[in-house]
Parts: sequence; structure tokens; C-alpha cells
Amino acid sequence: MTRRIVAIRPEPGLTETLARAHRMGLRVTGLPLSQAEPVEWTAPAVAYDGLLVGSANVFRHGGAELDKLRDVPVLAVGERTADAARRAGWRVEAAGQGGLQALLDALSPQPRRLLRLAGEQRVELAAPDSVEIDTVTLYRVRHHRLTPAQAALFSRGSVVLLHSGEAAAHFARECDRSGIDRSALSVAALAPRIAEAAGPGWGTVEVAPAPNDAALLAIAGELCESP
Repeated sequence: MTRRIVAIRPEPGLTETLARAHRMGLRVTGLPLSQAEPVEWTAPAVAYDGLLVGSANVFRHGGAELDKLRDVPVLAVGERTADAARRAGWRVEAAGQGGLQALLDALSPQPRRLLRLAGEQRVELAAPDSVEIDTVTLYRVRHHRLTPAQAALFSRGSVVLLHSGEAAAHFARECDRSGIDRSALSVAALAPRIAEAAGPGWGTVEVAPAPNDAALLAIAGELCESP
């Protein structure tokens, strides 16, 4: 039996994942279970040394207020978010590889005041002694329930791509609500914390060796070939 690969991430990232999968010779079903939407916010009238950004959603949904921070450099969680910042006209000072906490920990030990631009749901961060962090919320992620027809896509042996901790936790809850047997599914997670957010009970859990779509899809392809 050929295993089905299902990507549950929202747009526009879903289209990017499906296109890359096609180039890699993988067939992936797209089933977005969430969507990001802007929330009303006001840019603080404070001088900052950097913008701490954990998602490209910041640049998609920041709106006019974000333009007030145009001269502040970006500290991005990874290269994908850094690319979104550059396309939107920001100067990127640093791009991490292992999450925002690792990015903070790697900063040079000098006094900084950073503004974290974030979604409603976010990972708690521990600021180094020399760093002060203010936080504002620019967007929220609205989750969708699985319909019975959608739940039927997750047949025994399906491989599910998990791109964020929030999406992983939501998918786990929906599996339980819909009566989907976790042990019948394999999950491929973009990072260790995302695998942790999915919780226990899955048939197989694999983490991409690098936090990018190519590595995640390669892992999914391997899972499809596993007995």
C-alpha cells in the first residue's frame, strides 16, 4: 500500500511545500487546518535595536503600523522568515537555525532592547541578562476542525507533515476528537519542539535534520518507503 503524505500547514506556505514536493517527485495532499489573520495593534513609540521575528506572518499581516519600524533591523528565526523580511524591504541582521531562543542565546553580550513581533500563540523566551524584550501581537492563527471526509484521508500509514508546534498540537487534538488512531500515523516534524508539541502515541515520529522544507520532505519520503 502506498502511504499518503498530507501537509496541513496554511497558505501561502502550503503551496510552496506542494511545489517543492512535486519537484522532489513526491505526491503530497494539501489540507490546510489553519489560517493566519491580522489583529489590530500599535507600534510602540520606543527606539529599538532590533525586531525579533519568529514567522513570515509578521510581514504578511503587520499592516501600516509595521512601516513605522522600517529602520529597525530584523533578527529572524530562520532563513525563510529572513527572506520574507528582505522581500518586504527590511534589513536582516541575523537569521537563526534552531528557534528564537537559540538565536537570542547566540547574540553578542551587549545591551539591546528588542521588540518581539509575534502571533497570539507563541513560545516563551528567556532573555539574556543584557537583552530587554518588549512584545506585541500582530496576528492570530485560526484553526479549522477536521470534517468526517477530511478525517478519512488519514488512513493507516499516512505521513503527516508538521511545520509548527501550534499546528502539531491542533492536529493531535483533532485526531482525538475525530477518532483517528494516532498509532496508525507517522509524523514528520520540522524541529524537535514541534515533535514534542504533537505529543505521544504516534506510530513513528521523525524530525528533519535541518529546519527546512527540503529536509522535511526527504524524511517524509523515507517514511513512505519504510515497511
